[in-house]
Amino acid sequence: MTRPSETISSASNPLVKTLKSLERKKGRTETGLFLAEGARLIGQGLANGWKADCVVVAASMAERPHLADLIRQAETSGARVVLAADKLMSRITHKDNAQSVVAAFRQRHLGLDALPQTKDGLFVALYEVRDPGNLGTILRTADCAAISGVILVETCCDPYSFEAVRASMGSIFDMPFASASFDQFNAWRKGLGLNMSAASVNGTARHDRTDFTGGSVIIMGNEQSGLPAHAEAACDQLCLIPMRGGADSLNLAQATAIMTYEAWRQRDFK
Repeated sequence: MTRPSETISSASNPLVKTLKSLERKKGRTETGLFLAEGARLIGQGLANGWKADCVVVAASMAERPHLADLIRQAETSGARVVLAADKLMSRITHKDNAQSVVAAFRQRHLGLDALPQTKDGLFVALYEVRDPGNLGTILRTADCAAISGVILVETCCDPYSFEAVRASMGSIFDMPFASASFDQFNAWRKGLGLNMSAASVNGTARHDRTDFTGGSVIIMGNEQSGLPAHAEAACDQLCLIPMRGGADSLNLAQATAIMTYEAWRQRDFK
């Protein structure tokens, strides 16, 4: 392997400072970058055409075949590739057990017009989701369940936070997602003729008795307060997920998984 010529060993190196700043929303906003960790995740991003600004590899691991392949892939894509002292990898990710490779990717900010404009699609909308772990998990679930796209409605948590990226397990690079106000989103889905259903404590029909076989949007509310009244009023159906009692609610990511897999089941898992 031809080793990258650039090696860093000091925590005061400007690149290390930039990468460390990506833990915070301010740093991600100023640079337009976000951090991904691990060879599989980074390889998935590169394979899906996401632009890597730089890739940092632990110097002691760079000769390993899978990392050597990743380095060649990153260099071919035009990314800056550097080796770093192992101790710096933990500094960058703020983890004691940091993986052997991290990368800074360029963010994508898509509008509704970038999503598949399909009248028979199955979409998930998230109204002001606050927990990045939930958001990442939902992107992963949507990817698994053949969802056409995810819409982040109003002010949601940052999908490019380290927690959301990690929870997505690579689906951040596979699942198209866009941001919009509620009015923009509602006009868009009506324009495509998409039926809108929500899981709600005010639901009157069980979720498995709601028809998702046509073009549909499943909209899910905030972790604490659910959907506001005006969003529920805009829905075509309010669904109720059965619960035995005791616990009074499901985790948002779990509830979304139940809804999406029921919708996919009705489509014969196609």
